[in-house]
Amino acid sequence: MPAHRTTVPTYTAAHVRAAEAPLLAAGVPLMARAAAALARIVAGTLSAGGRVLVLAGSGDNGGDALFAAADLTTRAAVDVLAVSGRWHEGGMRAAEAAGARRVDLATAAATSYDIVLDGILGIGALPDPRLRGAAREAVEALLPAVRAGRTRVVAVDVPSGLHPDTGAADDAVLPAATTVTFGAVKHGLASGEGPRLAGGIVLVRIGLDDALAAVTPAGEAVVADVVDAA
Repeated sequence: MPAHRTTVPTYTAAHVRAAEAPLLAAGVPLMARAAAALARIVAGTLSAGGRVLVLAGSGDNGGDALFAAADLTTRAAVDVLAVSGRWHEGGMRAAEAAGARRVDLATAAATSYDIVLDGILGIGALPDPRLRGAAREAVEALLPAVRAGRTRVVAVDVPSGLHPDTGAADDAVLPAATTVTFGAVKHGLASGEGPRLAGGIVLVRIGLDDALAAVTPAGEAVVADVVDAA
């Protein structure tokens, strides 16, 4: 993790969505910015020839993780486990075209990974972000290796299953070594179970600062680093 630490404001999921909305309507490529920064941060922690598992949910967090996976194939062997019946089509095409291998849960659970990239759920999972179905099964299967320190988790925006506003969580959450969060630090990363599950927080600026400047923050958090997407 970077040595630099600083205190930044935290915001609710509603604050972040409202700040993103006009940029998305204008065609600003927020996902591309987030995915490129995510890949760069993860690559900086990987030795050449490492192995990465991407847990891809159906929403934008899954898309971020899949596009990052495409970039990471130049440095690591990348497997993708889709934990929903659907996924970000463009992201999956990019990942597979770059050489990522799609695997099932049995294969993922039997393979040793240096990093698990948790892109199951993000702030769109409210009001109840608890994991269910195949996503919960995947997390429960991977938890022993993570808790034993054999695998490091990088959470995409928030650890999947953590409430982004309150920090509430049940037992089916992969504790992250690092959470790479986009645009603003979600308040749940600094409250409730957030500090225990988020690990070191890296804030990636993707262009929301002006919109959020007019909003009263929900609180504050200490982050390991703040980086620009570009």
